[in-house]
Amino acid sequence: MSHPTTQAGPGTTPGACLVIGAGIGVGGAIARAFAARGHAVCLTRRPRNLDQVEALADEIRAEGGRAHAYGVDARSEDEMVALFDRIEAEVGPLEVVVFNIGANVRFDIRDTTARVFTKVWEMACFAGFLAGREAARVMVPRGRGTILFTGATASIRGREGFAAFAAAKHGLRAVAQSMARELGPRGIHVAHVVVDGAIDGAFTRSTREDVQTLLDQDLILKPEDIAANYVWLHTQPKSAWTHELDLRPWSETW
Repeated sequence: MSHPTTQAGPGTTPGACLVIGAGIGVGGAIARAFAARGHAVCLTRRPRNLDQVEALADEIRAEGGRAHAYGVDARSEDEMVALFDRIEAEVGPLEVVVFNIGANVRFDIRDTTARVFTKVWEMACFAGFLAGREAARVMVPRGRGTILFTGATASIRGREGFAAFAAAKHGLRAVAQSMARELGPRGIHVAHVVVDGAIDGAFTRSTREDVQTLLDQDLILKPEDIAANYVWLHTQPKSAWTHELDLRPWSETW
């Protein structure tokens, strides 16, 4: 049985794109990139950060795009189920779902409490499972869709001080692999993106004074360049789908 491609056909309006973890950095760039293609982008962050995601939605609308903001705890099963149902009912069929929550924290192993470890796992792994499951629930009956997970260096290598983060990101990668094998034959493209290196954003700018120099020399990942690869993954033909893609500056050691 053949399935339609994940791309909208000629003359059709692209479906909705949900970005879970849409901040001012990578998540925001991904949302803008898909909005530029005509997708109605749905943006989420935790309820306490709703004002930030609403501001991002306002900016995208001012640029001519369609955007909707939601305050959601991605670790809550009830809230995630309700989010997907609401988008499908009020915005349109979800064509792309991007899970982009980070939870990058550093704790020496002796200082890593059970609460810290559990919270990081809930944010970076369990929430990704919920997002992937709900995306599959709405996409499989249609036989098409793209589910993208943002990974990190910690997805494939655990470093000192990052036991909780690496465990969560390793787990998210395993979820993505299992989903790809299960959902690929059903017409759903599942991909995992390993973002390896420093990214231009609020965190990097707060810890380094040479960011502009790094940007000028392409020594640091630019959110808009990362986002372009997410769009590329979505538009890949079914005969040559990528499951895992690693992105790093040309000078990064690995």
